[in-house]
Amino acid sequence: MNGFLSMGGYGGYVWPAYALTFLVLAALGVATVSGLRRKQKTLELLQSSVRSARRRRDDAPASGPGETA
Repeated sequence: MNGFLSMGGYGGYVWPAYALTFLVLAALGVATVSGLRRKQKTLELLQSSVRSARRRRDDAPASGPGETA
């Protein structure tokens, strides 16, 4: 096992490179999920805003041409 971990004398370079790669990939995964959640919240906010604007428009009294409100 010790021979595998030392990787013929290059283990001191190989394992930190693997660790750094793993950390970067993990950080990218966290950033992706975080961005997705933030964008989903923004989308929900925009959709609720549109729904409430439609409700206000639909609840407004109808006035045709020439009619005064």
